[in-house]
Amino acid sequence: MHRVLTVNIKDYSKIAKALSNPIRIELFQLLLHQPMNINEISEHLNMPTSSVAVNIQKLEEAGLVRSELLPGARGSQKVCSAVYDKIVIETSRSKETNEENVIVTQMPIGLYVDCHVTPTCGLLSAEAIIGMLDDPRTFYEPEHVNAQLLWFRNGYVEYRFPNKIPFDSKAKKLEVSLEICSEAPLHKNDWPSDITMWINSKEIGTWMSPGDFGGTRGHLTPTWWDIDSSQYGLLKKWSVSNDGTYIDGNPLSDTTIQDLEIDGSSYITLRIGVKEDAVNCGGVNLFGRLFGNYGQDIILKQFYESKMD
Repeated sequence: MHRVLTVNIKDYSKIAKALSNPIRIELFQLLLHQPMNINEISEHLNMPTSSVAVNIQKLEEAGLVRSELLPGARGSQKVCSAVYDKIVIETSRSKETNEENVIVTQMPIGLYVDCHVTPTCGLLSAEAIIGMLDDPRTFYEPEHVNAQLLWFRNGYVEYRFPNKIPFDSKAKKLEVSLEICSEAPLHKNDWPSDITMWINSKEIGTWMSPGDFGGTRGHLTPTWWDIDSSQYGLLKKWSVSNDGTYIDGNPLSDTTIQDLEIDGSSYITLRIGVKEDAVNCGGVNLFGRLFGNYGQDIILKQFYESKMD
């Protein structure tokens, strides 16, 4: 499973600068194979630890490498690992990528405003379990706002995004991207689940998740979380436009942007769940920016155009 970084060509300069040095390229390629501490990198590349530290910092600033202090034989040690193993550069110059015509909002997964869940279910922050596992009442604990991983067998969580489209404009397209997978006890790579999304109470379509992925640690998943439990999901993108709803560019339903009645509303509701009568009732795992393989929350993009167009 690739850990993909998608970046617009306008924002690529920091990454290009970080990888312009042959030593940093060699260092980055080394960390693609396995995490290593500073001393191990120094020995492998026959380089002073001070030089390793400087180059690691450059890669960290570009978001290509992350480091964490872990217990070692002689106190704590700084362990470094590559965040991504594939970089995709978007070169599109279409009107939709014009910053004047798209508004991006990131929503932490813990900031849901409504929910109804059944076990297996639970919430994790970046540091610990929140409340009690398999107890739906936990989803109403005040600490739920800190969730970085949440899961449930069936039911839903619902979010409200501010509608930021200017009053003299109209919605042209919505995109929702998030890291998600099925929910099995511990994990099971072959565990299909029919996951449905609703926007403004309108069902826009159902996607069948192939499984609940574990056994291999998610790149961002903290080491305290059991590796046999859910570790990472798939990054999926739903989009609704004038000609229907798509997931990852593939047709999903006939629901159009007009059906969502966005114009003039103060907020946009987003509901993610599994129906009680789903053919594959395999649950949901939803990952925040500090869990899984992709460092992002739920991202909503609102594309718009002038009402005069």
